[in-house]
Amino acid sequence: MSATLTMVDRSVRLTRRNVDTMIMSVVLPLLMMALYVYVFGGAIDTGTAYVTYVVPGTILLCAGYGAASTAMAVADDMNSGMIDRLRSMPVRASAVLTGHVAASVARNAVATTVVVGAAVAMGFRPTATLLDWLLAAGLVLLYVLALSWLAAGLGALARSVESASALSFVMLFLPYLSSAFVPTETMPAVLRAIGDNQPVTPIIETVRGLLTGTPIGSAGWIGPAWAVGLLVVSFVFATTCYRRRTTR
Repeated sequence: MSATLTMVDRSVRLTRRNVDTMIMSVVLPLLMMALYVYVFGGAIDTGTAYVTYVVPGTILLCAGYGAASTAMAVADDMNSGMIDRLRSMPVRASAVLTGHVAASVARNAVATTVVVGAAVAMGFRPTATLLDWLLAAGLVLLYVLALSWLAAGLGALARSVESASALSFVMLFLPYLSSAFVPTETMPAVLRAIGDNQPVTPIIETVRGLLTGTPIGSAGWIGPAWAVGLLVVSFVFATTCYRRRTTR
């Protein structure tokens, strides 16, 4: 536990010092939301104010950007000699990764708060109760944890920071093939099949329903199930990749 807390403290300190990463984790999702709301929003009919529709997807997009930086931070540790210095110490394999994941969660908490505040300024008017907000926050936290552990695994697998950035591209791209920005029924058949059968769409629909009162349906259990399953698989993947790299 002591080693894990030390690694968490280290990663959070690195996040505070890496201002560029923090700014990009917040600014890029804000720019995307502003682009869709003010440039494309007038041409997209979702049956409600477009800013109300797009906010849940933008929140999950934040998680993708935050996780991508986690993959690069882990890759930097794996290839800079930092891990070699820890191999002779009684440090659990998951402690280093846990530190990076904790920093990712902290970054995403800040980014999500800023995005929601900006959305309110743009006209977002949620109808959620306190319980709805707590449930939505819990689901987003599960998704952020799952994506952060997946990113940590990709960082442990990559042989360079550049490779880690390339491997994490799918986490940035997946929300665009979901109901984040447009309803999936407006997509061609092939893309709609992808959008309806991947984890991001049911999670977004659940968060959207909790915050704005739209029907949730089966997404209410499919979304959390995807998040929990992805979290378990990602944790095992990350710790396995780390052990393989550090026991050679």
